Amino acid sequence: MNLIELRGVSKTYPIFERPSDRLKELLTFGRRRYHRDHQALQDISLEIRRGETFCLIGENGSGKSTLLEIMAGILPPAAGAVHVRGRVTALLELGSGFNPEFTGRQNVFLNGAILGLSKAEIAGRLETILDFAEIRSYIDQPIKTYSTGMVMRLAFAVAVHLDPDIFLVDEALAVGDIYFRQRSMRKIHELRARGVTIVFASHEISDVNALGERTLWLRKGRVEQIGETGEVTARYLAALIEKDAAYVRRQERGSGPARPPSAPPQLARGLPAGLRRYGNGCAEIIGLSVVDEQGRELESIRTPSRIVVRVSARARDLVRLPILGIELRNAGGIEVSGTNTAREGFELAPLRPGDACTADFHLSLPELAPSKFTFSAGVADGTLLDYEMCDKVEDAVAVEVTAGGRVYGYLSIPCGPVRFRRARAADLLRS
Repeated sequence: MNLIELRGVSKTYPIFERPSDRLKELLTFGRRRYHRDHQALQDISLEIRRGETFCLIGENGSGKSTLLEIMAGILPPAAGAVHVRGRVTALLELGSGFNPEFTGRQNVFLNGAILGLSKAEIAGRLETILDFAEIRSYIDQPIKTYSTGMVMRLAFAVAVHLDPDIFLVDEALAVGDIYFRQRSMRKIHELRARGVTIVFASHEISDVNALGERTLWLRKGRVEQIGETGEVTARYLAALIEKDAAYVRRQERGSGPARPPSAPPQLARGLPAGLRRYGNGCAEIIGLSVVDEQGRELESIRTPSRIVVRVSARARDLVRLPILGIELRNAGGIEVSGTNTAREGFELAPLRPGDACTADFHLSLPELAPSKFTFSAGVADGTLLDYEMCDKVEDAVAVEVTAGGRVYGYLSIPCGPVRFRRARAADLLRS
C-alpha cells in the first residue's frame, strides 16, 4: 500500500525585484504583474510504499525542502494532487512547529495535540522524550532561550516518539554535535526496522546509501532520476565531480601563474571551543590541522590522495614517554583508521613543562565513499602496551570527501587482474 502519492505536483513562487513592487501589484489587484515566477517544483510524480525509506538528494535550491513541506501539508501545491495516509511527524526547518514563547514542555504537549494525541498519551511519552533530548534542566524555559542544538534535540525527540506512520526529515540534523547525530541516526534505523515510512532529505550521501531503498534526485525542481539508491547516488556524485572539475578548469584559466605556497607553520592550527576531551591534563592538544603536502589547509579531499595530519601538543607537567596519535572516523562514528608515533616506530624525547611538539602524519588515503570524516587527536605518556592518556580531543577537525563514485561500501580495495577459468561439467564430476 502506498502511504504517499504525488501526481504532477508543481510549486511556483513570485519573485519581486524590489519590496515596493509587491505593494504596486496589490494596489492594481493583480491586473499588472510586477513579479516573475520561480518554478520551485515542476511536474513531480512519485509513490512511496508503507515501510519504505525514500531519500531526496540534490544541490541547494533543487526543491527538496519544498517537496517535504508539501508532503507534510505545510505548503499547498500550485498544481497536481497529493495523497498522504497516516500520522505524519516532520523535522523540517529548525524549530518549525515550536512557539518560541512557550516552554519546551508546553511545546511537547502542543505538538502532540496537533497530531491528535490526548494529554495523557503525551504525558506517558514525556519522560522518554526528555531522556532522549538530554535537556531536562531546560525543559521549563522558553524555547527562545535555547541554543540551535537544543532546539534540534527537542524537535527530533518529539518527532520520533509520537508514534508516526510517516517520518519526514530534512537536513536539520546537520546542526547537531556528532554525538547526538549518531544517536539520531540509530533512532532512524530503529524506526525503519519497525516499519515506519521515512522520507529523508540529505547532502550526506553515506547516510543516503545506508538508509535509502529508493532515491529521488532533484535538479532545479525537476526529477533528474528516481530509482535504486546506489544507482542514483553514483550518477549524482559523478555529476557533482564533473561540475567541480569544470569550475577548477575555469579558475585555472583565469588565475594566471600559480603562487608558491607559504611555508608550513611550526604548530598546527588551534582547536574550536566546546570539543569533547578527556585525560589527566599532564599535556594538552593545542592544534590539529589537515593539510596537503605543500602545507595548505584542506576542508575537502578528493580520494585517493595523500594528506598530512598535523598534531601539536604542549606539556603542563613532565611527560617522560610522549606519544602523539590520531583517529579517523566516518559520519556514523565508526573508527576507520588510526595511528600514533609509537606505532610508527618514533620514540619522542621527554617533554618538560611548557615544551611543545608537533607530529606530521603523512597518510595515503584509499578511495573513500563520499561523506564527512572527522579527525581526533591525543597525547599520552607511556608505551603502546602501557600508557596513560594526557589529553584526547574527539572529532576536532572535519573534512568532506567529495570523490569516490566507484566505491562500494566504505572504501575501495585495490584489485589486480581478475583471472577467470572455465571448466566443463564432465571435468568437475571427475574431480
